[in-house]
Amino acid sequence: MDIKGKNALVLGGAGLVGEAVCRQLLEHNPARLVLASLRKFEAEEAYQELKAEFPDSPTKIIPVWGDIFLRAEWQKDNEHPRPGVLADPEKRARLVADIVDEMNYEILEASLLSQFITGKAPVLLDEPAHIVVDCINTATAVAYQNIYASARRMSTLIKDEPATTNWPEEVEMLLSSLYVPQLVRHIQILHEAMVRAGTEAYVKVGTSGTGGMGLNVPYTHGEEKPSRVLMSKAAVAGAQTLLTFLMARTPGKGPHIVKEVKPTALIAWKEVGYGPIRRGGKDFMLYDCTPAQAVSIKDDRNLAPNGKFGSETGEVMEAVYINTGENGLFASGDFAAITALGQMQFVTPEEIAENIVAEIRGGNSGKDVITALDGSVMGPTFRAGYLRQAAINKLQALEKKHGESVAFEILGPPRMSKLLFESFLLKRVYKKMGSALKKSPEDMANALVDEIADHDDLRQQIISIGLPILLPDGEYMLRGPVVKSETAHQGWIDLTPENMTKWQERLTAIREMMSEQLDGDTSSRHDRFHPSLRTWKNDDSFHIGEITAWVSMYEDDGKRGKD
Repeated sequence: MDIKGKNALVLGGAGLVGEAVCRQLLEHNPARLVLASLRKFEAEEAYQELKAEFPDSPTKIIPVWGDIFLRAEWQKDNEHPRPGVLADPEKRARLVADIVDEMNYEILEASLLSQFITGKAPVLLDEPAHIVVDCINTATAVAYQNIYASARRMSTLIKDEPATTNWPEEVEMLLSSLYVPQLVRHIQILHEAMVRAGTEAYVKVGTSGTGGMGLNVPYTHGEEKPSRVLMSKAAVAGAQTLLTFLMARTPGKGPHIVKEVKPTALIAWKEVGYGPIRRGGKDFMLYDCTPAQAVSIKDDRNLAPNGKFGSETGEVMEAVYINTGENGLFASGDFAAITALGQMQFVTPEEIAENIVAEIRGGNSGKDVITALDGSVMGPTFRAGYLRQAAINKLQALEKKHGESVAFEILGPPRMSKLLFESFLLKRVYKKMGSALKKSPEDMANALVDEIADHDDLRQQIISIGLPILLPDGEYMLRGPVVKSETAHQGWIDLTPENMTKWQERLTAIREMMSEQLDGDTSSRHDRFHPSLRTWKNDDSFHIGEITAWVSMYEDDGKRGKD
């Protein structure tokens, strides 16, 4: 795609890779470049650097900031807002709900990420992002919340049972650190926001979680090797790649360009210099502990990871350093060790940025892992398609002897079983689709109820697999001990006239599609989903599996994107 004149959003734009991406994008004159970072000072520093480097650029550069995993209303300028949210009981409960509740409009609209993408953040003036480049290390942000430490704390509290324990708070703290729900909600918000914004391209800068090393990675956080925290980071990164892969296979919604570039080495560097050593914007203060101040290792209190030990010097640590961006400042020894041949080694941010922009512009960098997955996974095969009809023929032969087999609610979901049984009831009563269309919805509802009432075995099978039967009055149902879904739409056999009207609309649309394909174009352009279309004979029969698949594809937007 052409970058010129488009609105670009770079998440993590003040980081090492993010700023390199911004430079690459500015060379192609987007209309607007939104540079998003966690902290205000980071975003504004990057903004000033880019303005100085591209003084004549026609692109409007806008710095924005905040934690994209939280609500817009909770943000702070130069502090990480998450600790404050977790410390506030009301906000913490809302955060947990934002993570684990069913996705809804309110959660989406409140999200800072959604507001950045759709342009709803005040400074963005309702101008959505056409291009989104995500340079945030999502895996680190999620996995380094360290659910293992949270679980250890919870186990200790359960064992000791201190009277002062605030159990609702402890449970919420644990729930707020769950990796998969956080990642799933992040992807839901990301995708839906891009759908609403009309975003055309999304590129993720991913991670392997271990700098490209294997399970023998020697760098741990003080625990066993390999590090559970590091492996969790890799697991989250892999899960995000697969979710991005699914996003790329979603037809008709969201960006048509979906890519991921996954560096598998240390990313470096931004600066080499001498000065104060800082982490997270805070100076390393120097402390002293002379031999005369030694403490006994036999006293467990002296082994605590934190405490009032040593004496303050009041001085800031200063040293020679290399700035590796998000990974922080490395000493010369650090850098030499980690980049040595046989260790993580390193890749430059400029190389990553070049590949990202090349992919956006339609180039073939060979570094897009989504395309690599597409090219290596096993999809549907000719042999399986050829044998499908053989399996169906055998099933139908057995059905003539033992009765028709509809759904067991083992495959799931309940909605599929509901659609299969509803179409099966229509088939039993009307035989042909055209016959059902000649009746009023009220007559259809009553006829299907009579069928249910007159055939104990049919009724028993339906309610025994967890599908209740909603009667035409919409107020009473037949049910067994288990109900698999909460609504008629998701999994009840709905015999109301309103649902019969819906079925008439479906059958009309199916018959119109069949008529068009039988009487019109005879080429290979149509999928010819219904058996009669493949035999060139309009028999108007109910084929319940094919009808349910049609509803899944054309009504529920569930059509497979890539074969």
